[in-house]
Amino acid sequence: MDWPFLARTTAELLTGVPLTLQLTGIALCAGFVLAASVAALAHNRLAPLRWLARLYVGLFQGTPLLVQIFIIYYGFGQIEYLRSSFLWPFLAQAYWCAILALSLNTSAYGAEIIRGAIAAVPRNEIEAAQAMGMSGFLLRRRIIWPQALRYGLANYGNEAILLLKATSLASVITLMDVTGIAYRLVSKSYRSEEIFTIAGMIYLSLTFVIVGCVHMLERWLLPRNRV
Repeated sequence: MDWPFLARTTAELLTGVPLTLQLTGIALCAGFVLAASVAALAHNRLAPLRWLARLYVGLFQGTPLLVQIFIIYYGFGQIEYLRSSFLWPFLAQAYWCAILALSLNTSAYGAEIIRGAIAAVPRNEIEAAQAMGMSGFLLRRRIIWPQALRYGLANYGNEAILLLKATSLASVITLMDVTGIAYRLVSKSYRSEEIFTIAGMIYLSLTFVIVGCVHMLERWLLPRNRV
């Protein structure tokens, strides 16, 4: 074991953790807002809006994230209108292109999680609340959304983990996250086994942190699970 090399490699790979967490956190928040909007369309009474939601989910679930990143980073630059619009200062940067691709991708899966969580709320409880005079926003705020949060939290935690691992694809558009730094170190030392093993351990550690946070939130939302 070359311990000095492993220590230097670990220290360098850890410098990519802040960028990995930034990509994950921003994309998760933006994706949740988009997912909630798409889920609302999926429950809309108007059929065209429901079809639009299904098309959105099918589009981003049915195509690889890597392809989506390439289309946004390389393809958007071929559109003259975008190059001359106010969006170009953002789309010209790999950082924002990665966040956009990750947000759109995770929102498609998040929309299905939210839709399923809302559908899991017992119908008799909704009817009981309606019998007491609740409707509209009050019904959603007091009955539907709190229970849907409990039902969907574990699945959304899994989606957060998948998103964390998906940020490694941002390295293909020159971002120096943990994976990007790992590729750079391998190109210099050709010691891929040690470097990618350490990178994998870093991702594993971050995954454990997310799992712990989700479990803490579950215990807080479900008092009967507290010990």
